[in-house]
Amino acid sequence: MPDVQDTAPDTKELTDLPTFTFGDSRALCDALLALVRAGTKTASCGALRDYRAEGAPLPVAGTRAVALTWDGCPALLIETASVEIRRFSEVPEDFALAEGEGDFDDWRRGHEAYFARNGGFDPAMDLVCERFRLVADLQSQERRDV
Repeated sequence: MPDVQDTAPDTKELTDLPTFTFGDSRALCDALLALVRAGTKTASCGALRDYRAEGAPLPVAGTRAVALTWDGCPALLIETASVEIRRFSEVPEDFALAEGEGDFDDWRRGHEAYFARNGGFDPAMDLVCERFRLVADLQSQERRDV
């Protein structure tokens, strides 16, 4: 685990940042937050269509965001390392494994099901593929090397 400092990010820094919630249920959100905390999950993807439909800006390398609990409480401060737009069928195995949700076949099955229940699945659909690093666990009030 990276070195952790004892200082929490200041409140002003957090209120100016975009927020998001992992997953589409409390159980999935909790599981994904735990994977990020453990250092297992360092990547995530979402359907490009959803960003467009919600008018949400795409993540940009070097920017920070706050991952929320299912109840909307700040949980994690992350920093985007890189972003690529890729078709689902062209997501490389190393990216899928960086999501920390099982092997490549598990990743494909889980994401096909997720997208099917959240607007529809198509192997040619465009995904926003983001790699990130954990900056701080906001629930433990510890800050990682900035």
